[in-house]
Amino acid sequence: MSRINKNVVLALLTLTSSAFLLFQLYYYKHYLSTKNGAGLSKSKGSRIGFDSTQWRAVKKFIMLTSNQNVPVFLIDPLILELINKNFEEVKNTSQGSISQCTFFCVPRDFTAFALQYHLWKNEEGWFRIAENMGFQCLKIESKDPRLDGIDSLSGTEIPLHYICKLATHAIHLVVFHERSGNYLWHGHLRLKEHIDRKFVPFRKLQFGRYPGAFDRPELQQVTVDGLEVLIPKDPVHFVEEVPHSRFIECRYKEARAFFQQYLDDNTVEAMAFRKSAKELLQLAAKTLNKLGVPFWLSSGTCLGWYRQCNIIPYSKDVDLGIFIQDYKSDIILAFQDAGLPLKHKFGKVEDSLELSFQGKDDVKLDIFFFYEETDHMWNGGTQAKTGKKFKYLFPKFTLCWTEFVDMKVHVPCETLEYIEANYGKKQQGA
Repeated sequence: MSRINKNVVLALLTLTSSAFLLFQLYYYKHYLSTKNGAGLSKSKGSRIGFDSTQWRAVKKFIMLTSNQNVPVFLIDPLILELINKNFEEVKNTSQGSISQCTFFCVPRDFTAFALQYHLWKNEEGWFRIAENMGFQCLKIESKDPRLDGIDSLSGTEIPLHYICKLATHAIHLVVFHERSGNYLWHGHLRLKEHIDRKFVPFRKLQFGRYPGAFDRPELQQVTVDGLEVLIPKDPVHFVEEVPHSRFIECRYKEARAFFQQYLDDNTVEAMAFRKSAKELLQLAAKTLNKLGVPFWLSSGTCLGWYRQCNIIPYSKDVDLGIFIQDYKSDIILAFQDAGLPLKHKFGKVEDSLELSFQGKDDVKLDIFFFYEETDHMWNGGTQAKTGKKFKYLFPKFTLCWTEFVDMKVHVPCETLEYIEANYGKKQQGA
């Protein structure tokens, strides 16, 4: 009996010693190491997050583009927002001086960069070297819309998007092309039949669902997560442009067909009017942009863009639309200071406001203000001689960018419905 008791006592002592040893190990690991500088995980060579798939893919991509002088800049909205929120920290860091991966290590499928195509000198060589470095690259091409008005060149293809995958992370390189009006344009990422739909999760791409137009950004170099990258100097402005960047082309083929049926007016008077109307539109755009007031082509000016990709020579005026919530009290003074005196003012801000300014050569600028109701929009009209008021109803619409007389301007995305509400169905074709 006493022998059994001794064995029990020995077993209990052994268990107690083991438990105490485990407690010591736990205490050392979780308390003493932290207290005595266990920031070992942040020390050189083991910095937090710097072994992530995303960071390694971005680092390799930046090395590749830097060595090949490919002028890329970061356009990823999520990362630009993070940079903007922590800009002082980013501005004051130098390459290799940070201890934690903050921006490029956020778990995600893509990181978006862009380049201006006219600055790219060695496209094919770069593509080959990227694949030699371990990237799997996909090139998306399509015809150049800038040449749609020229029959012999309208089939010319240009690169629109590159997607380069390293392990499980992909770099989306958006190719920006210069357009008339000093802005940048990117094309639709449309997958052709031979492309593997499982190459990357294409639905998660933030650029390429539709063509886009952007102001030409001024760039600056910063150090982000130890990597030197170019970003827009005003990242907030660029990020704000993204959801409103949708672009639609003028219908060049339909315009050619229109002029085969109805000869274009190329008389001296028509050419002079178009020149004056273009100058008036440019002046109006400059004035409204300075005020921060968005506008779009309306009425006859919109019809001319949609039907014949040009100003209608017999229209005798330029028509713009503005949402009433964007009205500013100094708009009249701004136009007068620009050399456009007020000719008519109909209605009031609360109801049916319409402004008319006198341009040179007897060309008039009409601005129609639009009001939004639950299921439609409307603008008012007033007959100058009688004062009789009209109300024109429009289905709800959104705004897209387009190119018109060498300018980047807005038109209703739902252009046909807008024109039909304004003129009826037959006017858009004749």
